Amino acid sequence: MKKVLISLLLFFSTSSLASVDVVVTKKTQTMDVIVDGEHLYRWPVSTARKGHYTPTGTFHPYSMQLIHYSRKYDNAPMPYSIFFNGDYAIHGTSSVANLGRPASHGCVRLATNNAKTLYNLIKNYNSTIIIK
Repeated sequence: MKKVLISLLLFFSTSSLASVDVVVTKKTQTMDVIVDGEHLYRWPVSTARKGHYTPTGTFHPYSMQLIHYSRKYDNAPMPYSIFFNGDYAIHGTSSVANLGRPASHGCVRLATNNAKTLYNLIKNYNSTIIIK
C-alpha cells in the first residue's frame, strides 16, 4: 500500500510542492520519514559510536550518490548516500546487526533497502533532514 501511495504522490505532485521530512532521533536510534505530512516509515539507524560525532540540527541534502566509497574509512561502501553536512551522509549499510544502537563514525546508517527507498523519495521531493 505504501508503494502505491508513494507512486501516486510522485505522479500527482511537483517537487516544488511536495516535501519529505526525515527525522533522526539519536536517543532512540530511529528515523521517521514523513511525506507531505503523512508518517510513512520508522526505521532503526546507527549514528555515531563513542568517540565520534553525528551533527544535530536541520539540514538539506546537497549531494546524492547511488554508491559512494569513503576515502576517509578504507573505501568503505556507502550505498544510496545522501550528503547533508560536509562529509556526513545518510547511507545504507551491511552492518544491519548494529542498527538500533550507536555504531558509525558519524554518518547515519540504515538498512540498504530502506536507504534505497529514502534515496528515491528525496530525489523527487524538497527534503529536510532533522537530527536531534
